[in-house]
Amino acid sequence: MAETSQLSPGLTDEKARVGAPSDEEKVAIDGFTEEGENLSPLNTGTEQHGARRHSHGDEPVVPEASRGERLKSYRLADFAPLTGREEDWRFTPLKRLRGLHSEPLSGQAPAVTVTGASNIQVETVDRDDARFGCAAVPEDRVSAAAWEAVTAATVITIPEETVADCEVTVSVRGTDSAAAAQHIIIDARRFSRAVVVLDHQGSAVLAQNVEILVGDGAELTVVSVQEWDDDAVHVSSQQAKIGRDAHFKHVVVSLGGDLVRLTPSSFFTAPGAEVEMYGLYFADAGQHLEQRLLVDHAVPNCKSRVTYKGALQGQGAHTVWVGDVLIRKEAEGTDTYEVNRNLVLTDGARSDSVPNLEIETGQIEGAGHASATGRFDDEHLFYLMARGIDEKTARRLVVRGFLNEVIQQIKVPVLEERLTEAVERELAAGNL
Repeated sequence: MAETSQLSPGLTDEKARVGAPSDEEKVAIDGFTEEGENLSPLNTGTEQHGARRHSHGDEPVVPEASRGERLKSYRLADFAPLTGREEDWRFTPLKRLRGLHSEPLSGQAPAVTVTGASNIQVETVDRDDARFGCAAVPEDRVSAAAWEAVTAATVITIPEETVADCEVTVSVRGTDSAAAAQHIIIDARRFSRAVVVLDHQGSAVLAQNVEILVGDGAELTVVSVQEWDDDAVHVSSQQAKIGRDAHFKHVVVSLGGDLVRLTPSSFFTAPGAEVEMYGLYFADAGQHLEQRLLVDHAVPNCKSRVTYKGALQGQGAHTVWVGDVLIRKEAEGTDTYEVNRNLVLTDGARSDSVPNLEIETGQIEGAGHASATGRFDDEHLFYLMARGIDEKTARRLVVRGFLNEVIQQIKVPVLEERLTEAVERELAAGNL
């Protein structure tokens, strides 16, 4: 039977619409607050100045500021010790960071070897080099700790109007389990073109800052592969500044490690630029793979597209994707869209997906986001099995097709083949 409702006595016809309750009396709905559905009993209690009890603990918290107004600082002391109640860390198991957020980062950083293109420049510079801080300012405690701890950086420069004669591979090989810091700078000068692959392997406990400069008219692709050993912990801030009419593609592939947390950010600095951000992650039992990205539209007439896809299997497998897109008041003519898809392959796995879109101007071309998490599509399986393919093979085909959209964006055949084989090993390990 259809439900009917009546307006409160003090509600006039003019205010009989969503969002305009009477000053004298408001319609109350059980289980809801003015901010939406009250999902946790911990949210009850006294509210002061808009602050309410945190849904992940019993302490009051200050409401989050705009994504573009969060604290940035090179000084570790400016960031309070982490408790796990912070919005930016609420999904991260702090105990598994193995001291990256709380201990001195005095361990041996993974070795860095740069190979590939012959017409680029590779240097190791001290931290007083002017290029330190050219593209990034730490946005969290671990990033700031890494900033203070490093004494040198590896700098890869693609000279002005240079087309790299092949891809550049930056091999990061870890052998030390002590907490360490690392700094890498990628500088693509005006009208240059290059593909740079950050290839992380071995064992490490690493806090890493990667600064990326994309000059006016440049085309740069950065692929960050995390294929660590099972015991590795990797927290990486990868920030890019994109110049006028530049094109920047950033691809994340996270497969290995115990805990991997990446925070890729793209900052537009002049009109006409375009950003593509792709991600692929596959979590096994006990793994925690987290991606928190930001696209900051601060200037007019720029375009961004974000596509992240993940699969997870096994007890305790956990993936996190948080996508923040900020369209500032000055960013008229913005065109942006972000999407996240997650495929849960077994019981006992958990995926968190949080798309956020903050718009400060109505003069835009378009903006949107989408997120979905689910199991196999029965129609896809039925289609394949109806053509004589057994269920196990059909399931693998579905997963391959699901993830291949991201792999083929890399445009490095050898790496694409390697990652396709890695996905096959993941599927075999899950007995799919």
